[in-house]
Amino acid sequence: MPTIDELSAPEASPARVTYRAALARDAADQAEVFYHAVMQGAANHYTLSQRRAWANALPREASAWAVRHALYTTLVAVCDGRCVGFLELDIEQGRIETLYVWPSLAGRGIGTTLLIHAERMLLEQGIDRVEIEASDVLFDRLLRRGWENRGEQWVERSGESLKRYRLEKRLSAIET
Repeated sequence: MPTIDELSAPEASPARVTYRAALARDAADQAEVFYHAVMQGAANHYTLSQRRAWANALPREASAWAVRHALYTTLVAVCDGRCVGFLELDIEQGRIETLYVWPSLAGRGIGTTLLIHAERMLLEQGIDRVEIEASDVLFDRLLRRGWENRGEQWVERSGESLKRYRLEKRLSAIET
């Protein structure tokens, strides 16, 4: 029989992240992922006032994020039953609307995997290009993944100007 110490010991391997379509129960987690990704994850790229304005652009309420499921195909990354990252995709427009990952999990491939799933979905629909308006946080990472910069933009949020980039990527199916 295991001892109390053995039962409470941390697992040897990290928790597994799985990917799926968003469910209504993910909406509250999406609100938190968005808020923390902006407020903490973007801290090295935007001022506090810019991040506050950005974070306030979308409500921090589950109901608002659940409504967005009807507007966009939403993919989530789930760890231990909780949404830790998500991507909103407008398939008809060939456009990624949002991509956010919990800040402490950034750089572990979660966003990349969400992008791969989105690209595959677009290819399955016969769409051969995708676009995104990316923040400074994502800009360099997307360029390294084959995205092309189509120009810098400035967007206003609650009186604050935020720099972002319009990026595009040509998609092609790779046969294996």
